[in-house]
Amino acid sequence: MRKLQVTAEEGTVWNDRITLPYEPFIGTIGTAPQIEAISSLVPDYYGGNMDLPDVAPGAVVYLPVQTEGGFLFLGDCHAAQGDGELCGVAIEHPTVTTVRVDLIKGWTIRAPRLENEKFYMTIGSSRPMEDAARGAYRELIRWMAADFGFDEIDAYLLLTQCGRIRLGNMVDPKYTVGASVLKSIVGIAR
Repeated sequence: MRKLQVTAEEGTVWNDRITLPYEPFIGTIGTAPQIEAISSLVPDYYGGNMDLPDVAPGAVVYLPVQTEGGFLFLGDCHAAQGDGELCGVAIEHPTVTTVRVDLIKGWTIRAPRLENEKFYMTIGSSRPMEDAARGAYRELIRWMAADFGFDEIDAYLLLTQCGRIRLGNMVDPKYTVGASVLKSIVGIAR
């Protein structure tokens, strides 16, 4: 077992030669499903252990609310992680995390979404991995049609040209993939 030193100023000292940038994010965040009991380890339509590095400071995460009160859970904070959390562990560390929770009434989503200063992202969790990607892109197409004035076919064709995929985890019982489009591109359509 290796003890790593993590500081925001210096990064994460991995060994005598390598210091990784400090890129903190929340690995697990979700809401309770309507009826079923779940493990927070498994990502799905409610969020969960997605290990998506884009769930970082400044990001807005939208989660479906399935039950009265939502019952938000979060944890598994990371100082750094490569795409896919290849061997099942990132550089995890204790944090003091401040979140702001707002309820958007009258807005229904089927899967987690994320927005930051650069892009809009939808998140799919499934097995096999291509089903996670398909689910993420399907929800991004729906978002672009509902909120940004795109025809679904046009959004589909546009994402074929400029959509981006981000691999969250590939080690949990379900894989997590984020599909995104740059805000600068979506803004052109408005």
